[in-house]
Amino acid sequence: MAVPDHALRAADRAAAAAGLGTAVVVLTAGFALIGVGVAGAGGAVAGIAVAVVLTAVVYVCCDRLALSAMGARPVSEVEQPELYRLVRELSKAGRLPVPRLFMSPAEQPNSFTVGRGPRTAAVCCTEGLLRVLDEAELRGVLGHELAHVSGHDILAASMSAGLATVITFPAGLVRYARSRSRSRSRRRDGAPVSRSGSGSGSGSGLGVAESLLMLVFGPIAAVLVRLAVSPEREYRADAMAALLTGDPVALSSALRKADAGAAKLPLTPDGRRLSVGHLMLVGPFRPEGVARLFGTHPPAAERVRRLEALAGYRR
Repeated sequence: MAVPDHALRAADRAAAAAGLGTAVVVLTAGFALIGVGVAGAGGAVAGIAVAVVLTAVVYVCCDRLALSAMGARPVSEVEQPELYRLVRELSKAGRLPVPRLFMSPAEQPNSFTVGRGPRTAAVCCTEGLLRVLDEAELRGVLGHELAHVSGHDILAASMSAGLATVITFPAGLVRYARSRSRSRSRRRDGAPVSRSGSGSGSGSGLGVAESLLMLVFGPIAAVLVRLAVSPEREYRADAMAALLTGDPVALSSALRKADAGAAKLPLTPDGRRLSVGHLMLVGPFRPEGVARLFGTHPPAAERVRRLEALAGYRR
Protein backbone atom coordinates (compact mmCIF):
# COMPACT_ATOMS: atom_id res chain seq x y z
CA MET A 1 0.00 0.00 0.00
CA ALA A 2 3.02 2.31 0.34
CA VAL A 3 3.38 2.94 -3.40
CA PRO A 4 -0.27 3.88 -4.03
CA ASP A 5 -0.22 6.13 -0.94
CA HIS A 6 2.93 7.86 -2.18
CA ALA A 7 1.39 8.29 -5.63
CA LEU A 8 -1.80 9.72 -4.10
CA ARG A 9 0.17 12.24 -2.04
CA ALA A 10 2.14 13.28 -5.13
CA ALA A 11 -1.09 13.73 -7.08
CA ASP A 12 -2.58 15.83 -4.27
CA ARG A 13 0.48 18.09 -4.20
CA ALA A 14 0.41 18.47 -7.98
CA ALA A 15 -3.28 19.38 -7.90
CA ALA A 16 -2.72 21.98 -5.16
CA ALA A 17 0.24 23.47 -7.05
CA ALA A 18 -1.76 23.59 -10.29
CA GLY A 19 -4.68 25.29 -8.56
CA LEU A 20 -2.43 27.87 -6.93
CA GLY A 21 -0.60 28.48 -10.20
CA THR A 22 -3.92 29.03 -11.99
CA ALA A 23 -4.99 31.51 -9.30
CA VAL A 24 -1.74 33.47 -9.68
CA VAL A 25 -2.11 33.52 -13.48
CA VAL A 26 -5.69 34.78 -13.19
CA LEU A 27 -4.59 37.51 -10.78
CA THR A 28 -1.73 38.57 -13.06
CA ALA A 29 -4.00 38.63 -16.10
CA GLY A 30 -6.48 40.79 -14.20
CA PHE A 31 -3.82 43.35 -13.28
CA ALA A 32 -2.57 43.33 -16.86
CA LEU A 33 -6.07 44.05 -18.19
CA ILE A 34 -6.49 46.88 -15.72
CA GLY A 35 -3.12 48.27 -16.83
CA VAL A 36 -4.14 48.09 -20.50
CA GLY A 37 -7.35 49.96 -19.74
CA VAL A 38 -5.51 52.70 -17.88
CA ALA A 39 -2.30 53.19 -19.88
CA GLY A 40 -2.15 50.80 -22.84
CA ALA A 41 0.78 48.42 -23.36
CA GLY A 42 2.96 50.17 -20.79
CA GLY A 43 0.16 49.85 -18.28
CA ALA A 44 -0.03 46.10 -18.93
CA VAL A 45 3.67 45.71 -18.09
CA ALA A 46 3.19 47.78 -14.95
CA GLY A 47 0.16 45.72 -13.98
CA ILE A 48 2.09 42.46 -14.37
CA ALA A 49 4.94 43.88 -12.28
CA VAL A 50 2.51 44.87 -9.52
CA ALA A 51 0.96 41.39 -9.56
CA VAL A 52 4.39 39.75 -9.28
CA VAL A 53 5.39 41.98 -6.36
CA LEU A 54 2.08 41.34 -4.57
CA THR A 55 2.43 37.59 -5.06
CA ALA A 56 5.95 37.69 -3.59
CA VAL A 57 4.75 39.73 -0.60
CA VAL A 58 1.85 37.36 -0.04
CA TYR A 59 4.22 34.36 -0.17
CA VAL A 60 6.32 35.87 2.61
CA CYS A 61 3.44 37.22 4.74
CA CYS A 62 0.54 34.81 4.11
CA ASP A 63 0.70 33.31 7.61
CA ARG A 64 0.78 36.70 9.32
CA LEU A 65 -2.14 37.96 7.23
CA ALA A 66 -4.31 35.00 8.19
CA LEU A 67 -3.41 35.13 11.88
CA SER A 68 -3.99 38.88 11.98
CA ALA A 69 -7.43 38.49 10.41
CA MET A 70 -8.48 36.42 13.43
CA GLY A 71 -6.71 38.60 16.00
CA ALA A 72 -4.46 35.67 16.92
CA ARG A 73 -1.53 35.91 19.30
CA PRO A 74 1.30 33.48 20.11
CA VAL A 75 0.52 31.27 23.10
CA SER A 76 3.21 30.02 25.47
CA GLU A 77 3.57 26.60 27.04
CA VAL A 78 3.01 28.19 30.46
CA GLU A 79 -0.44 29.33 29.33
CA GLN A 80 -1.48 26.12 27.55
CA PRO A 81 0.65 23.17 28.72
CA GLU A 82 -1.94 20.56 27.65
CA LEU A 83 -2.18 22.04 24.17
CA TYR A 84 1.59 21.90 23.78
CA ARG A 85 1.71 18.33 25.09
CA LEU A 86 -0.87 17.12 22.58
CA VAL A 87 0.79 18.92 19.67
CA ARG A 88 4.21 17.51 20.58
CA GLU A 89 2.85 13.97 20.82
CA LEU A 90 1.05 14.21 17.48
CA SER A 91 4.01 15.89 15.77
CA LYS A 92 6.30 13.10 16.95
CA ALA A 93 3.83 10.45 15.78
CA GLY A 94 3.53 12.15 12.39
CA ARG A 95 7.29 12.80 12.11
CA LEU A 96 6.70 16.53 11.76
CA PRO A 97 8.38 19.60 13.26
CA VAL A 98 6.38 21.04 16.16
CA PRO A 99 4.39 23.96 14.72
CA ARG A 100 4.03 27.39 16.28
CA LEU A 101 0.86 27.72 18.37
CA PHE A 102 -1.49 30.70 18.37
CA MET A 103 -4.75 31.59 20.08
CA SER A 104 -7.63 33.64 18.66
CA PRO A 105 -10.07 35.37 21.06
CA ALA A 106 -13.07 34.34 18.92
CA GLU A 107 -15.90 32.68 20.83
CA GLN A 108 -16.71 30.46 17.87
CA PRO A 109 -15.13 26.98 18.23
CA ASN A 110 -12.77 26.67 15.28
CA SER A 111 -9.13 26.20 14.26
CA PHE A 112 -6.86 26.57 11.25
CA THR A 113 -3.30 26.03 10.06
CA VAL A 114 -1.21 28.35 7.91
CA GLY A 115 2.33 28.44 6.61
CA ARG A 116 4.53 27.72 3.61
CA GLY A 117 5.51 24.22 4.72
CA PRO A 118 6.10 21.96 7.74
CA ARG A 119 8.92 24.12 9.13
CA THR A 120 6.92 27.36 9.03
CA ALA A 121 3.49 25.96 9.99
CA ALA A 122 1.38 27.69 12.62
CA VAL A 123 -1.70 26.16 14.26
CA CYS A 124 -4.31 28.52 15.67
CA CYS A 125 -7.18 27.52 17.96
CA THR A 126 -9.96 29.82 19.09
CA GLU A 127 -10.75 30.27 22.76
CA GLY A 128 -14.20 28.90 22.02
CA LEU A 129 -12.73 25.65 20.70
CA LEU A 130 -10.67 25.01 23.83
CA ARG A 131 -13.73 25.64 25.98
CA VAL A 132 -16.10 23.17 24.32
CA LEU A 133 -13.84 20.19 23.49
CA ASP A 134 -12.54 17.50 25.79
CA GLU A 135 -8.98 16.16 25.48
CA ALA A 136 -9.78 13.36 23.01
CA GLU A 137 -11.74 15.73 20.75
CA LEU A 138 -8.99 18.36 20.88
CA ARG A 139 -6.46 15.68 19.97
CA GLY A 140 -8.58 14.82 16.94
CA VAL A 141 -8.78 18.45 15.82
CA LEU A 142 -5.03 18.96 16.26
CA GLY A 143 -4.47 15.76 14.30
CA HIS A 144 -6.63 17.22 11.51
CA GLU A 145 -4.57 20.42 11.45
CA LEU A 146 -1.28 18.51 11.40
CA ALA A 147 -2.67 16.33 8.61
CA HIS A 148 -2.90 19.47 6.49
CA VAL A 149 0.80 20.06 7.22
CA SER A 150 1.86 16.51 6.36
CA GLY A 151 -0.36 16.58 3.27
CA HIS A 152 1.54 19.67 2.02
CA ASP A 153 -1.65 21.57 1.15
CA ILE A 154 -1.12 24.51 3.51
CA LEU A 155 0.95 26.53 1.02
CA ALA A 156 -1.82 26.65 -1.59
CA ALA A 157 -4.48 27.35 1.05
CA SER A 158 -2.39 30.04 2.78
CA MET A 159 -1.34 31.73 -0.47
CA SER A 160 -4.93 31.83 -1.74
CA ALA A 161 -5.98 33.39 1.58
CA GLY A 162 -3.28 36.05 1.19
CA LEU A 163 -4.20 36.82 -2.43
CA ALA A 164 -7.89 37.07 -1.50
CA THR A 165 -6.96 39.46 1.33
CA VAL A 166 -5.10 41.68 -1.15
CA ILE A 167 -8.08 41.75 -3.50
CA THR A 168 -10.59 42.63 -0.76
CA PHE A 169 -8.23 45.22 0.75
CA PRO A 170 -10.36 48.23 -0.38
CA ALA A 171 -13.30 46.91 1.63
CA GLY A 172 -11.00 46.45 4.61
CA LEU A 173 -9.88 50.07 4.36
CA VAL A 174 -13.48 51.24 4.52
CA ARG A 175 -14.12 49.10 7.58
CA TYR A 176 -10.97 50.40 9.27
CA ALA A 177 -11.92 54.03 8.55
CA ARG A 178 -15.43 53.39 9.88
CA SER A 179 -14.14 51.87 13.12
CA ARG A 180 -11.67 54.73 13.61
CA SER A 181 -14.40 57.31 13.09
CA ARG A 182 -16.65 55.49 15.56
CA SER A 183 -13.86 55.33 18.15
CA ARG A 184 -13.18 59.07 17.84
CA SER A 185 -16.89 59.82 18.25
CA ARG A 186 -17.08 57.70 21.40
CA ARG A 187 -14.03 59.41 22.86
CA ARG A 188 -15.59 62.81 22.25
CA ASP A 189 -18.80 61.65 23.92
CA GLY A 190 -16.89 60.12 26.82
CA ALA A 191 -18.26 56.61 26.13
CA PRO A 192 -16.07 53.52 26.55
CA VAL A 193 -14.49 52.22 23.33
CA SER A 194 -15.57 48.70 22.40
CA ARG A 195 -12.82 46.18 21.71
CA SER A 196 -14.86 43.39 20.13
CA GLY A 197 -12.51 43.05 17.16
CA SER A 198 -12.31 39.29 16.72
CA GLY A 199 -15.08 37.90 18.84
CA SER A 200 -18.01 35.99 17.52
CA GLY A 201 -18.64 38.54 14.86
CA SER A 202 -22.26 38.97 15.70
CA GLY A 203 -21.98 42.69 16.27
CA SER A 204 -22.41 45.60 13.89
CA GLY A 205 -21.86 43.71 10.63
CA LEU A 206 -20.84 45.33 7.35
CA GLY A 207 -21.45 48.96 6.47
CA VAL A 208 -23.09 50.00 3.19
CA ALA A 209 -19.84 51.08 1.50
CA GLU A 210 -18.03 47.93 2.62
CA SER A 211 -20.90 45.74 1.43
CA LEU A 212 -20.84 47.38 -2.01
CA LEU A 213 -17.08 46.92 -2.31
CA MET A 214 -17.41 43.27 -1.27
CA LEU A 215 -20.04 42.77 -3.98
CA VAL A 216 -17.42 43.99 -6.50
CA PHE A 217 -14.22 42.41 -5.18
CA GLY A 218 -15.62 39.46 -3.22
CA PRO A 219 -16.50 37.27 -6.23
CA ILE A 220 -13.00 37.80 -7.70
CA ALA A 221 -11.36 36.78 -4.43
CA ALA A 222 -13.72 33.79 -4.16
CA VAL A 223 -12.68 32.57 -7.62
CA LEU A 224 -9.01 32.58 -6.57
CA VAL A 225 -9.81 30.66 -3.38
CA ARG A 226 -11.87 28.04 -5.22
CA LEU A 227 -9.17 27.60 -7.85
CA ALA A 228 -6.53 26.84 -5.21
CA VAL A 229 -8.59 24.91 -2.64
CA SER A 230 -10.59 21.72 -3.12
CA PRO A 231 -13.24 20.41 -0.69
CA GLU A 232 -11.46 17.06 -0.89
CA ARG A 233 -8.61 18.44 1.24
CA GLU A 234 -10.89 18.31 4.29
CA TYR A 235 -11.87 14.69 3.68
CA ARG A 236 -8.21 13.75 3.27
CA ALA A 237 -7.18 15.61 6.43
CA ASP A 238 -10.00 13.94 8.39
CA ALA A 239 -8.89 10.48 7.24
CA MET A 240 -5.22 11.18 7.96
CA ALA A 241 -6.12 12.56 11.41
CA ALA A 242 -8.11 9.41 12.16
CA LEU A 243 -5.03 7.32 11.33
CA LEU A 244 -2.69 9.61 13.27
CA THR A 245 -4.78 9.68 16.46
CA GLY A 246 -6.38 6.25 16.13
CA ASP A 247 -9.73 7.75 17.19
CA PRO A 248 -11.99 8.84 14.32
CA VAL A 249 -15.00 9.03 16.66
CA ALA A 250 -13.36 11.77 18.75
CA LEU A 251 -12.79 13.89 15.64
CA SER A 252 -16.36 13.31 14.46
CA SER A 253 -17.63 14.46 17.86
CA ALA A 254 -15.42 17.56 17.66
CA LEU A 255 -16.75 18.33 14.18
CA ARG A 256 -20.32 18.14 15.46
CA LYS A 257 -19.56 20.58 18.28
CA ALA A 258 -17.59 22.95 16.04
CA ASP A 259 -20.29 22.96 13.35
CA ALA A 260 -23.01 23.66 15.93
CA GLY A 261 -20.90 26.42 17.47
CA ALA A 262 -20.24 28.03 14.08
CA ALA A 263 -23.98 28.04 13.34
CA LYS A 264 -24.72 29.63 16.72
CA LEU A 265 -21.85 32.15 16.65
CA PRO A 266 -21.10 32.91 12.98
CA LEU A 267 -18.28 35.32 12.22
CA THR A 268 -19.00 38.62 10.51
CA PRO A 269 -18.13 38.07 6.82
CA ASP A 270 -15.82 41.05 6.30
CA GLY A 271 -13.14 40.90 3.61
CA ARG A 272 -10.26 39.73 5.82
CA ARG A 273 -12.21 36.94 7.51
CA LEU A 274 -13.84 35.79 4.29
CA SER A 275 -10.37 35.44 2.80
CA VAL A 276 -9.26 33.01 5.51
CA GLY A 277 -12.53 31.15 6.10
CA HIS A 278 -11.50 28.22 3.88
CA LEU A 279 -8.54 27.52 6.19
CA MET A 280 -10.76 26.71 9.17
CA LEU A 281 -11.90 23.38 10.55
CA VAL A 282 -15.55 24.12 9.72
CA GLY A 283 -17.17 26.92 7.71
CA PRO A 284 -17.25 29.97 10.03
CA PHE A 285 -19.96 31.99 8.24
CA ARG A 286 -23.64 31.69 7.52
CA PRO A 287 -23.95 30.31 3.96
CA GLU A 288 -25.57 33.41 2.50
CA GLY A 289 -24.66 36.42 0.40
CA VAL A 290 -21.02 36.84 -0.60
CA ALA A 291 -19.96 34.33 2.06
CA ARG A 292 -21.63 31.55 0.07
CA LEU A 293 -19.17 32.16 -2.79
CA PHE A 294 -16.21 31.45 -0.49
CA GLY A 295 -17.59 28.15 0.80
CA THR A 296 -15.11 25.31 0.19
CA HIS A 297 -15.97 23.06 3.16
CA PRO A 298 -17.85 19.84 2.46
CA PRO A 299 -20.97 19.25 4.62
CA ALA A 300 -20.04 18.48 8.22
CA ALA A 301 -22.61 15.67 8.30
CA GLU A 302 -20.83 13.89 5.44
CA ARG A 303 -17.45 14.31 7.13
CA VAL A 304 -18.90 12.82 10.32
CA ARG A 305 -20.42 9.93 8.36
CA ARG A 306 -17.09 9.08 6.74
CA LEU A 307 -15.23 9.22 10.04
CA GLU A 308 -17.78 6.97 11.74
CA ALA A 309 -17.51 4.58 8.80
CA LEU A 310 -13.75 4.39 9.46
CA ALA A 311 -14.59 3.44 13.04
CA GLY A 312 -16.83 0.62 11.80
CA TYR A 313 -20.19 2.28 12.41
CA ARG A 314 -22.95 1.26 10.01
CA ARG A 315 -25.94 3.31 8.95
